[in-house]
Parts: sequence; C-alpha cells; structure tokens
Amino acid sequence: MSEAVAARDAALPAHVLAVWRESREIHSPAAVEAAIARMADAIREDLAGQDPLVLSVLIGALVPVAMLLPQLDFPLQLDCVHATRYRGETRGAELQWRSYPSHSLQGRHVLLVDDILDEGLTLAALMNWCREQGAASVRVAVLAEKQHERNHSGIRADYTGLTVPDAYVFGSGMDYRDYLRNVPGIRAVDDKYLKAGGSQACWR
Repeated sequence: MSEAVAARDAALPAHVLAVWRESREIHSPAAVEAAIARMADAIREDLAGQDPLVLSVLIGALVPVAMLLPQLDFPLQLDCVHATRYRGETRGAELQWRSYPSHSLQGRHVLLVDDILDEGLTLAALMNWCREQGAASVRVAVLAEKQHERNHSGIRADYTGLTVPDAYVFGSGMDYRDYLRNVPGIRAVDDKYLKAGGSQACWR
C-alpha cells in the first residue's frame, strides 16, 4: 500500500473505510464520463438558444454539474438550490429547505440537475416550486436513476445518464454519510452496512 493510500485510509472513519473497501463497482469512471457526454448532447439539442437557468441540486449534483457544464457550449446561467431529506443519514425524513436560487425563475427555462432519481419526492417538490416561481419550463437531468417500483411521485427525468440497481450507491457526487462523494465512478454499499430494519424505500 502506498503512503498516499495509507494516509487517505487513515483519515476516513473506520466505518466509512469498511464500506468503501467492501463496496462493489456499478459503473466505472469512464462510464460516468460517457454518460455525461450523452446527456450534454441531448441537453444541447433541446436548450441551446434558450438561455436556460441550470439549477444544481445541492449537495449531490456538484460533481455531475461540474462535469456537465463545460460540455454545454451555449449561453446559460448557473445557480443552486438546496433541499434535502437526508442530512447525512441513510434514510430520508421530511424535506428541509436550506437555500433558494438567487436568480428569478420568472419566464426562465429551468434545468434541474441532480445526482440520482430514487423515489422522486425531492425532485417533485423542487419542480413544483420552480413552476410556482413562474418558470417557463422545467426539465430534469440526473446522473443516475435507481431501478425499482417505488417512484410514487411519477417523476421521470428528461435526461438520465445511467441506471443503477436497487442498492445504496455512492461516488460521482453521491455520498455515504457525507463521505465518498469524491470517489470516481459509482459504487454500491454492501447491504450489511445499512441500518438494521432500514427500508430500501427510505434510502434516497
């Protein structure tokens, strides 16, 4: 083990280090990059010339947005919104608003960018809020969509990079207890590290 790797591992809480070491790769870093490029192509076709307002859904969308924006070679504005059900936990709770965009949404074509579409409850609330603010249109782009039948919100992303299995995933902006967002690619947590009795419907 190199000194750099040893130093990295020593800095992680033991529980998080165990999760990282026993995780399995779902999508490689190269697959994530290719997915972002495909999304950029589709977004460019729809929104070039419309001066869209791109809203990064904090915190998970920071990495996907940073990868996506340089490939959107047309005028746009960037802002962010922060609403979460997780607050560092692995199970969701009530939606908590932390920050709102600084730009007006009135008459704007809005592109919400998030890390993952799971149940869709947070994204549904954000879409409704954008419409209430007078957005001319609201589109959704997600890096990953989880495969299950629990999306009771009915939300479907306009642009989806990759699909992931019904597991707790991290990397490329997605976290495990506020760590591992900076892991390249997308990896899945071994089920034994999730809270006993935790419903999969509450994971994200």
